[in-house]
Order: sequence, then structure tokens, then C-alpha cells
Amino acid sequence: MTRLMLACLLSIAAVGLIAQNYPHAFPRAGTRQILDNARVTVWEVNWQHGVSQPFHRHKYDMAGVYLRYGAITVTSLDGKDTSGQVFPVPRPYFQVKGITHREEARGKPGDPERLAIMIDLKDAPASTVALSGAAPAAFPRNEAKNVLENERIRMWDVSWTAGQPARELQYPQDAVEVVVTGGTFMLRGTDGYETARVVAPKDARFIPRGHVESVRATEGSPRTITVEIK
Repeated sequence: MTRLMLACLLSIAAVGLIAQNYPHAFPRAGTRQILDNARVTVWEVNWQHGVSQPFHRHKYDMAGVYLRYGAITVTSLDGKDTSGQVFPVPRPYFQVKGITHREEARGKPGDPERLAIMIDLKDAPASTVALSGAAPAAFPRNEAKNVLENERIRMWDVSWTAGQPARELQYPQDAVEVVVTGGTFMLRGTDGYETARVVAPKDARFIPRGHVESVRATEGSPRTITVEIK
């Protein structure tokens, strides 16, 4: 084997070793874990000005909702800028696992910083909990607009109006609900117990398959985007 061939093989091996050592996308500076269970980890993600970020690899398929637009630079391993275009919010989002890149805020202090709620979709099997049929399925329904769907997820944009009658709902899939616009809900469980739930933008909760609740908005005009996990 020539010295050149040996150098090439060592270089390839080094690249492969480096590639295996890229950290997962989260946690990193500007992120906060909201919840974690066997099916998902949910993150609040802020792209902060002046914060250097490493290259990272997305270990899981990821769904999310952008809640505030801010310019960022996304750099792939070959040095290309894949930042994309300006978009309105809220913006539903899905990304397959395995993507490796670096994301950094672009702009000056005082410019808007991008904000999102991102959901790592773990490789755990889908829930097989039997549905009771005690209430209508939460989705589809008139108040919910299907805004993104693929083989992994289905996303529903739901607008609520205070004063409307309560809706009894049963969730047909494990789901993550992300709050876009705040307000107050009154929730009643199957045991008849009622509780007020005050929500604000960025709030998120996990809803297991088969969960049944009666829901009505009592204050404000809440808006949520719910990610059903297939």
C-alpha cells in the first residue's frame, strides 16, 4: 500500500469517526426541555444572537411549530447555506432524522429571534391502547384544520371561541398539543371533576391515546396546534 493510499484511508476513517460523534440537536444553548416520555421529548428552542452553535445530527424524526420568525443561517456539512426563505408564523414543520447541520441566529441585537416548539419523535412503537368509544374522536372536526400530514404525524390547527358549548373528545392517537395563542379552558374528566387550565404561547402537553375530556374555552380565543403521532 502506498503512502498516499494509506493517507486516504486514514482520512476516510477519521471522517467516519467524526461523523459518528456529532451531538444530537438537543440540548444546546437556547433550548429548554418541556417534557419527556417514552414516545417524545418536547423542546422550547430559541435561536439567540451572538451564540455560536456546533454542528449537530438529528437523532429522531422531528415535528414542531415555529412561533416567531427570526433570520438564521443553516450550514450543511459541505458548507452550503440551506437557510430557506422568510415564512409566516405559526408554521408547522416536519424533518426526517439523520440530518446534520449547524443553525445560528443571524442579525443584530434587537432583531427578532426565531422561536419554536420542537418534538423529537422517538422510535417507540405506537400506542395500542383500545379506544373506548365513549366520546367522539378529537380529530377530524370542524374547528380543526389539517395543516401537515405524512406517514409519521398529522397536525391540526385548532381555533377556540370562548362561550361555545363544551366538546367531549377522545384522542385517537398519542399527541402533543402546542399553544399558539393563550386563553383559559375548562376541562372536565370522565370522573366529572372540572378544572380551569390557563394556557400561554409555548405551553405544550402530551395527550395519550384514548384520553377523554370535555373542553370549552372560557376566556380569550385560544389557538392550538396538535401533533398526532401515528
